[in-house]
Amino acid sequence: VHSPSYLAAVHEPGCAMLNPARLAWGLKKACLQLGVKIFEGTPVTALEEKRESLILKTPHGQVEARRVALATNAFPPLLKHLNLFVVPVYDYVLMTEPLSKSQRDSIGWHGREGLADDGNQFHYYHITPEGRILFGGYDAIYYRNNGVAPHLENRPASFGLLAEHFFQTFPTLTGLRFTHAWGGVIDTCSRYTAFWGKAYGGKLTYAMGYTGLGVGASRFGAAVMLDLLDGKKTERTELQMVKSKPFPFPPEPFRSPIINFTRWSLDQADRNQGKRNLWLKTLDALGLGFDS
Repeated sequence: VHSPSYLAAVHEPGCAMLNPARLAWGLKKACLQLGVKIFEGTPVTALEEKRESLILKTPHGQVEARRVALATNAFPPLLKHLNLFVVPVYDYVLMTEPLSKSQRDSIGWHGREGLADDGNQFHYYHITPEGRILFGGYDAIYYRNNGVAPHLENRPASFGLLAEHFFQTFPTLTGLRFTHAWGGVIDTCSRYTAFWGKAYGGKLTYAMGYTGLGVGASRFGAAVMLDLLDGKKTERTELQMVKSKPFPFPPEPFRSPIINFTRWSLDQADRNQGKRNLWLKTLDALGLGFDS
């Protein structure tokens, strides 16, 4: 693409892109065709153990199950100790109006390849079937006390910063309008890859901590959970990443300042040719973060 932001690029022909919403709808359709019952809008508020089963309590009733797969992602986990390993982080995106042919020509982006820069706080973007550019990333906002709420999906400061970065990346598109802006929450752990575990004597398993990589990795995560629920010893369950847990986050009031200082340190590294300060070097040495 034509952009003053980049000096070179790496093309990955073996990668693929998909629409995660369409994937979710397709998986739902496949499950329904197999006779799976899906109850949306029915939050499980508590778990209770019986001798051979678990009781899953909801606001309007309860379900008894012999085995439970816990996949709550960034939302408050039903196993309270998992709060030590996961923090919810909000990511934000913009969507432009459709580009004209001359606008596409000005940036030299004629295909629908997905692009991302190589910063610590990176941007990602792609062109939709309608010819719009989805542009997101950079900010990864943690709200105190593991905050998760619908109003946090709207953050004008992040939208404004993304718009500024967009026109720095594509100055020939100055004046292009943004028609949509939104945010979403991802589950982040200290090693930036998923982790697994069991509870209630093996009647429950969980997978968490995908850190924004769950669209592809959750399929593998589900296979691991099924192996664990069946009590099987497989090639997957014997992996070190399955057997180990990430380093826990400290509780509040220490959690917020540590996370925000780490974000500041990453920003400083991006502004200083990737030079990492002592804090980031310490995290690297401990195997915490992207280098884990």
